[in-house]
Amino acid sequence: MQALNSWLQPLLAGEGVSDYQLTPASEDASFRRYFRITTPSGTRIIMDAPTAQADCRPFVKVAGLMGDAGVRAPQILAADLQQGFLLLTDLGRHTYLDVLTEDNFDALFRPCADALVKWQLASKPDVLPPYDAPLLKRELNLFPDWYIAKHLQAELTRTQQETLERMFALIIDVVLAQKRVYVHSDYTPRNLMVADGDHENIPGVIDFQDAVYGPISYDIASLYRDAFISWDEERVLDGTIRYWEKARKAGLPVPAAFDDFYRDVEWMGLQRHLKTLGIFARNNYRDGKPQYLADAPRFVHYVRKACERYQELWPLVRLFNELKIGDAGVTRVTF
Repeated sequence: MQALNSWLQPLLAGEGVSDYQLTPASEDASFRRYFRITTPSGTRIIMDAPTAQADCRPFVKVAGLMGDAGVRAPQILAADLQQGFLLLTDLGRHTYLDVLTEDNFDALFRPCADALVKWQLASKPDVLPPYDAPLLKRELNLFPDWYIAKHLQAELTRTQQETLERMFALIIDVVLAQKRVYVHSDYTPRNLMVADGDHENIPGVIDFQDAVYGPISYDIASLYRDAFISWDEERVLDGTIRYWEKARKAGLPVPAAFDDFYRDVEWMGLQRHLKTLGIFARNNYRDGKPQYLADAPRFVHYVRKACERYQELWPLVRLFNELKIGDAGVTRVTF
């Protein structure tokens, strides 16, 4: 904090600010911290990203890409990449997750598809890291390493290990067959901001430092299969169809048939769900953040529902049954 204040004080002095107070702006599952400060020019956000655990450069790069694409993302006002400090514009105090209701769901969510299409239309290869087979596999391995071994305290038999590896290979093959675009990697209500006084409900987008160049279905799968809130299938289908129609009209490389696209979405979601189960367990056992494991049954439910639709994935359901991985306690919100 002393280093942060030493960096911040001369920046604020230029605005005539000598006395200020930093207040926490959000809770984050990573090592980053965010603070809000009020100046004569309005509020600002300060990011503190410890350089031993985080690198600010991807955030700065992706913020520029999103701005160029016409997506409402934080602007970088000042940066000290060596210390991991950023001064950012403030996109507001409330996430979509904070304010979602029956009455405002459609008004909030439908513009998310427009923002996503803008982001994807700006895509170029060799700009962001590739979401390739090694990365997909590393993410999937979080599930056996942290959720099965650490959380369940279970040791897979050789047959179970072979089943899991076969399922992982199948998922990766299907995912890599998709066309590639820019991928936010966590395009969810928790990372979409409602602007103060913004009546058009244009989403502000945050937490994009892990953006990659990968499957076009990833972000829409994330949006409707959230960690903290679930919806009935009719709403998920409606939102996915609306995005697919906008994407086709914009010339994005989605499949011509919606059935094919929805299969891509479900398989991509499956990879993400397995990864997230591993991440939630790691948050608990490595990082001392137990609150995320409470939502693990939601992702178990997502996994089971996706696998039940496709016969080639049934062995994964059997494995879940053998390990007694259930989805008890899932509560869905039906708007």
